Amino acid sequence: MSNYKRTATSMLMTMLAILVHAQIAGLSPCGPLPTENQLRWQDMEMYAFIHYSLNTYTDQEWGFGNEDPQLFNPSQLDCRQWARVCKQAGMRGIIFTAKHHCGFCMWPSAYTEYSVKNSPWKNGKGDVVRELADACREEGMEFAVYLSPWDRNHPEYGRPAYVTYFRNQLRELLTNYGDIFEVWFDGANGGDGWYGGANETRKIDRTTYYEWPETYKMIRELQPKCLIWNDGSDRGDLRWVGTEAGHVGETNWSLLYAKGDVPYQMLHYGVEDGDVWCPGETNTSIRPGWFYHDAENEHVKSLSKLMDTYYKSVGRNSTLLLNFPIAPNGRIHATDSLRGIAFKQMIDEVFKENLADKAKTTHKGDVFTIDFKRPTPFNRFLAEEDIAKGQRVKKFALEAEVNGKWLPLKDELVEDGDGLTTIGHRRIICFPTVKATKLRFTINSYKQEPIIKKIGVYLAPELTADIPNSGEKKSSALHIFFGSPQQMFIDWDVEQTISTFRYLPPQDSKDGIITHYTLWGSNDWSNWTKLATGEFSNIINNPIWQTIKFNPTNVRVLRFEADRLSNGSRMGYGDIEIK
Repeated sequence: MSNYKRTATSMLMTMLAILVHAQIAGLSPCGPLPTENQLRWQDMEMYAFIHYSLNTYTDQEWGFGNEDPQLFNPSQLDCRQWARVCKQAGMRGIIFTAKHHCGFCMWPSAYTEYSVKNSPWKNGKGDVVRELADACREEGMEFAVYLSPWDRNHPEYGRPAYVTYFRNQLRELLTNYGDIFEVWFDGANGGDGWYGGANETRKIDRTTYYEWPETYKMIRELQPKCLIWNDGSDRGDLRWVGTEAGHVGETNWSLLYAKGDVPYQMLHYGVEDGDVWCPGETNTSIRPGWFYHDAENEHVKSLSKLMDTYYKSVGRNSTLLLNFPIAPNGRIHATDSLRGIAFKQMIDEVFKENLADKAKTTHKGDVFTIDFKRPTPFNRFLAEEDIAKGQRVKKFALEAEVNGKWLPLKDELVEDGDGLTTIGHRRIICFPTVKATKLRFTINSYKQEPIIKKIGVYLAPELTADIPNSGEKKSSALHIFFGSPQQMFIDWDVEQTISTFRYLPPQDSKDGIITHYTLWGSNDWSNWTKLATGEFSNIINNPIWQTIKFNPTNVRVLRFEADRLSNGSRMGYGDIEIK
């Protein structure tokens, strides 16, 4: 490009920017608006979860509360490695499980003896929260904390005294570790636990027990820039999207009602006429479980699955909270590290060149036309609203001009409909590669005059399950997690009609091979129907695909139980297929 053309292009972009700012300045706000904290959070786009606790050493997801602190003695704990890996994976910050449901504190809390101060690690003088907070800041990353409201260890849980204890611990975390960008309160509340030796079930009213308004007031006083994520009754600043599978609805409003229950539909899609700004945060793990398990080393999400997650979270007006569990040695496992870094590299590769920058874009009314002058291949479209003035776009259309004819485009990641609804902070549409001369972007429906601050057109490299070492398996498309070492759940979010369950045992070890099983199905997580029970004959000597057939059944979630294992204490699998 000549200097003249570069100068002319620069002047044109500057004039367009001035025009857009002038347009924005003259427009009135649309509905509830985000706070400065929410805008800053949305711009982070991706940040990491770190799950690490006594669960890491007991090979379970939820500790009971009676696990021995002596188990916590990692040989190579390195929080700087965590921060480096997460930064290289494109994460802008880290949320750390300072205390999970077992009640074990990863900092030397003054309010309990059940913490790292009574572990052998660093002779009881260590503080994981401190080390990670310092490591994040050294790497230029934000830091945040997860504090489970449920505590299966504390003797006073379920009584008023525990709420005071909970707030005291929260105050420690919010005053001793610098700026906190988010505080995360898990929605698991009440049930069976150790509770100081009582070994009983305790239930609480999650809508009133924690007295959230007072807790929120304390957070905002101590950390004015902190956002509150809460799966409880009182609205925080951010919302769960109704699933841990790694996706939000193709329609995604950053709005909710300030009061009332929030069913799945509201969580997953937001509410168009909501009266409070409460954007969605998509949380999922790079592995099936949230905590590290050796049996899952072969089941780290593939590159194609991670990209699918990116498009269905960040690309649908959400943020992505991606979990990296810590291995027993105190480090992020090499497989997780390499896959995370490859993920960031692929994002950079997809969006390195905006083809619209070299094209002529015209804007007339609600129609944007991008003229490439010659047939140009592309397969990704990106649009962003200026959400500081509210979320406005309800529906849009995409068309590509091929050989003089306009052909409609739809989001190939959406099964029903074209998927061209809502934009918000960022919307990415994926479609098969088309070679077109022009692209037309039409806003068909909106709440108020839209403010589009960015349009992007890209050619992403083809990424399929056939890529060597991608880690893609049939089970990669399933949301699998473990309720216990011998209990696997598969959740689809919506009802599916199935009649076949196929199980491939581990291929490199006889540990964890399931010899006897029971398969259950449910639509509500409460009422379970037994679908099949039996034995995998000769599976130890011949570890091939095992097929379970049953009558076609509508289910939302499956529970696959290992009634007997060949060896070891935790069920393992090579792959899962469901039809």
